[in-house]
Amino acid sequence: MRIYRGLDEVPADFGPSALTIGNFDGVHFGHRRILRRLEEIAGGRGWKSSVLMFDPHPTRVVAPERAPRLMTSPERRAELMAAEGIEQVLILPFTAEVANLSPEEFVRQLLVERLNVRAVLVGDNFRFGHRQAGNGEVLRALGERFGFETEIISAVRCHGRVVSSSGIRELLRAGRVSVAARLLDHPYALEGAVVSGRGIGTKETVPTLNLETAAELIPETGVYVTRTRDLDAPRAWPSVTNIGYRPTFGASNRLSIETFLLAPLDGEPPRRMAVDFLWRVRPERKFGSPEALKAQIMKDAAAAARYFRRSKAWITRPVATA
Repeated sequence: MRIYRGLDEVPADFGPSALTIGNFDGVHFGHRRILRRLEEIAGGRGWKSSVLMFDPHPTRVVAPERAPRLMTSPERRAELMAAEGIEQVLILPFTAEVANLSPEEFVRQLLVERLNVRAVLVGDNFRFGHRQAGNGEVLRALGERFGFETEIISAVRCHGRVVSSSGIRELLRAGRVSVAARLLDHPYALEGAVVSGRGIGTKETVPTLNLETAAELIPETGVYVTRTRDLDAPRAWPSVTNIGYRPTFGASNRLSIETFLLAPLDGEPPRRMAVDFLWRVRPERKFGSPEALKAQIMKDAAAAARYFRRSKAWITRPVATA
């Protein structure tokens, strides 16, 4: 996959392209339907399957008070799109200048003159141009005028729910990671560096790996069944992860993400890891002693082991990486 981070990087041979446009936070089940249709059109015509997305999220420019906490970085979205066969992605800086383009200017200056589009696919809630004046039908009319095809993809339902990034973010904030995983078509993950903790777990309960992450969206506090992956080597472990403030060891204002591996480490601890969230076991709570907490951790580990036995096919599915 080729990734371009601004119009100045876009080559003259970017097109002819079949293009989809959006934010694609999470690259969920509904997004994948658009991407697969895009691949079908591009492959059948000899065009390049292409994605235009924005960074930062447009609401951070036009209405920062309403800007969502995102599930995925633009780079992670590109990785997931590469797994679907997308050839090229333009991550366009969303500026006040871009926000002020009229629908016609957006289409003519960006899509036609710079990206050489032959087909554009968007979801049925797509809006574009100054004050979101353009929608799918406006895009279709402009396509007829400028000579490209327009296809509008209806909203996708999965397990009785309309699949949307905003809905999945709400599920994660509520700790409903298993439902979110079904709608994403992959587990939600937090990535980052493994850092030193306070050493209490090793001495008084169980040894853990402590994650420091730059992720914007953290699931609800609590204990989760997880899969932990070494980001620098092909290693992975079943695990239990606690997100919270460690109330058993005194009040803390700092959120911690601690992972207890359920299989031998087999070598040095990872320096960077990803934690895939599969199922929420229970809320975080305060225990009367470290011994009581350790006993509960063992119960949580047993519950996780049962989960992995039941769900082996799901949790061993490959996860897209760079």
